[in-house]
Amino acid sequence: MKENIEFRQVRSFEEVLSGTLLFVKQNFKALLKTFFSLCGVFILGGMLSTIFMQLQMTDNMTASIQSGAYDGMSVWGQMLGLPYLLVILFLVLNYTAMYTSILSFVAVYIAKGNVTPTVEEVWTYFKYYFFRVLWSGLLVSIIWVVCTMFCLIPGIYVTPAFSIFYAIMILENADFGTAFGRAFALVKQNWWVTFATLLVIGIITGVCMMIVYMPSYILMMVSAFSGGGLQVLKGYQLFSAISQYLAQVFMIIPLVATAFIYFNLAERKESAGLMSRIEGFGNTPAPVSHPEEDY
Repeated sequence: MKENIEFRQVRSFEEVLSGTLLFVKQNFKALLKTFFSLCGVFILGGMLSTIFMQLQMTDNMTASIQSGAYDGMSVWGQMLGLPYLLVILFLVLNYTAMYTSILSFVAVYIAKGNVTPTVEEVWTYFKYYFFRVLWSGLLVSIIWVVCTMFCLIPGIYVTPAFSIFYAIMILENADFGTAFGRAFALVKQNWWVTFATLLVIGIITGVCMMIVYMPSYILMMVSAFSGGGLQVLKGYQLFSAISQYLAQVFMIIPLVATAFIYFNLAERKESAGLMSRIEGFGNTPAPVSHPEEDY
C-alpha cells in the first residue's frame, strides 16, 4: 500500500525533487485527467491558432516570393494580426489554467487528508481561483519583464519568489498583496537552494519536453537536406505545433514542485505543519469543501 505524501514538512534539496517525482507518479492518472479536463480547451485553442498563424505566414511568404515582391518585414507585419493575438490569448489562458488546475489539485489533496481528489473536487477550486491567478499572473509577468530588462540580474533575483507566488495565492487563499510580500519573505533566507531546485526541475522538464519535440526537429532536418517542398514545410509546422502543446503536460512537474518548495520554506520559517499535526492527533481529516466565509 502506498504511503500518502505529507506536503507540510521541511525537506532537503534532494527530498523536494524526490517528493515531486513520487507525488506525480502516485497521482499520475488523476493529474493527467485533471490537466486535460481543465486545460484541454485552451490547449486545443492554442494549438489550432498556432497552426493557422504558421500556415498563413508560410502562404504569404510563398506568394510574395513567387510574385517577386518578397519583403521580410511585410511578411512579419502580416503575422501581427488576429492569428497572432489569438496565439497570445490562448497562451495566457492556457498557462493560467495549468497553474490553477495543478495547484488546486494539491490544495484539495491536502484538504482531503492527503487523498487523491477527483476532477469535480478540483473544479470547485479552479473556478474560484482562475481569474484571480489570471490577473495576478499578468501583473507579475509585467514586473518580471521589467526586472529582467535591468541587466537580467534583477529578473533572476525575483524568479524564486515569483515561482511560489501562485502556490501561496491558492494554497493559502491569499490576495495579491499578501502573496507577493509573503513570497519574498519566505525566499529571503533560502534564495540559493530555491533557485537551485527550480533550475534542476526546469532541466528535467526541458529534457522531457525535448523528447516530445525531437520528431519534429528530425522532420525539419530531413526536409532541409532533402529539399522538401511546401507541403513538407507545412507538415513540419503542423507536427511542431501539436508536439509543442502536447509537451506542456510536463509542466505538471514544476508546478507540483512549487507546492513542495512553498511548504518547505513555510515550515522552515513557521513550522505550522508540525504544530497542526501535533494538535490534530485523534481528529478527523479536514473537509474538502472550500468554505464560503474563507473567500
